Amino acid sequence: WRGRRVCLADGTTTTLPDTEENQAAYPQPGAQRKGLGFPSMRLVALLCLASGALLDAASGPCAGKGSDEQTLFRGLLEPLGEGDVLLGDAYFPTYFLLCELVRRGVDGLFEQYGARRRSTDFNLGERLGTRDHLITWTKPKRPAWMSEAAYAQVPEQLTVRELYAGGKLLVTTFLDPKQTPKGVLRALYWRRWQVELDVRNLKTTLGMEQLRCRTPEMAQKELWVYLLAYNLIRLLMAQAALLADQIPRQLSFKHTVQIWISWHQRGGASYNGAVLHGLLLLIAQPRVGLRP
Repeated sequence: WRGRRVCLADGTTTTLPDTEENQAAYPQPGAQRKGLGFPSMRLVALLCLASGALLDAASGPCAGKGSDEQTLFRGLLEPLGEGDVLLGDAYFPTYFLLCELVRRGVDGLFEQYGARRRSTDFNLGERLGTRDHLITWTKPKRPAWMSEAAYAQVPEQLTVRELYAGGKLLVTTFLDPKQTPKGVLRALYWRRWQVELDVRNLKTTLGMEQLRCRTPEMAQKELWVYLLAYNLIRLLMAQAALLADQIPRQLSFKHTVQIWISWHQRGGASYNGAVLHGLLLLIAQPRVGLRP
């Protein structure tokens, strides 16, 4: 994947204080009885696989129209450009999203969507190998969120590749089995797990599992402060990795946070070159393993 940027997409939720303003903007999930839950905010993030940096994010309620990950993600397509690769789970590979990725020159690799997973038949289409084929999808009916003009611009058919690899049914726009054999796609999709670790770092390591602000406007500001802090930590890790001739994914996010906090608690107010050089060396010392 040299020369191509690989991006990761995933969604998560966080809770807010139980105030009337927050409940109105971010109602609690319908499965919870009124008065027993907390307002919930959904967050969908687009991240860089190489560095872990956050490229963009969108937030919204967890209930009501337009509250699903697919809707929020449609607002995050702008950072994706020709030649990029997008990895995501089974929430993402809808007909309209795949068509939009192809239009932008972006390749996608996803776990197959639930309804299509149940109907996938490898006896159909152009056979590429064992449980690996090209199949043509037809355009579904116009969804309520799409205008008639936008719907008319979507192609009537789309050719995708479906394959079974690594215990998962995958769908992708990588159509050539010689350029992207099944083993390569399996290894690439395995890297999607990094986004789960990134979201965990954002929520658990930084403490974003529950926001503290009591109004929706301040909660949005608080959310973006967390995201800014996350990217500043990733910047430190990238600088440390460059200094130690490593890749950023080999360094520990939590260790970087702990080193930074300890450095400040011990009076690390000096920003001269020698001090920062030592700080970056400390950040780069431990290596994280290839987690299964």
